[in-house]
Amino acid sequence: MDAKTKRTARLRRHSRVRNKVAGTAERPRLAVYRSNRHIYAQLIDDDTARTLASASDREVKGGGPGKIETAKAVGELVAERAKDAGIARVVFDRGGRRYHGRVAALADGAREKGLEI
Repeated sequence: MDAKTKRTARLRRHSRVRNKVAGTAERPRLAVYRSNRHIYAQLIDDDTARTLASASDREVKGGGPGKIETAKAVGELVAERAKDAGIARVVFDRGGRRYHGRVAALADGAREKGLEI
């Protein structure tokens, strides 16, 4: 499978997820984007199309030696920023990726800091 078909397959899966998952002001969408090198998370209110909080591995200091530990630290950081914004509950948008590895580690880190997914 070449890169183009892999990307289109992921985007197709993501659109199926997005048909079912939408964020509101009370329960925003925790959208995860994972590239080969980095991982990003945003809390999005889809009603007003605004980002309420965000975090990435570029902001995390000493998240760990590996990508999974860094992803967990990003989840913890986005959970802290969500608390500062007054957000306690979110819906999880895995971005067409499997709930596995770095995506799952980010969600686990957010849960450990008190964010309800």
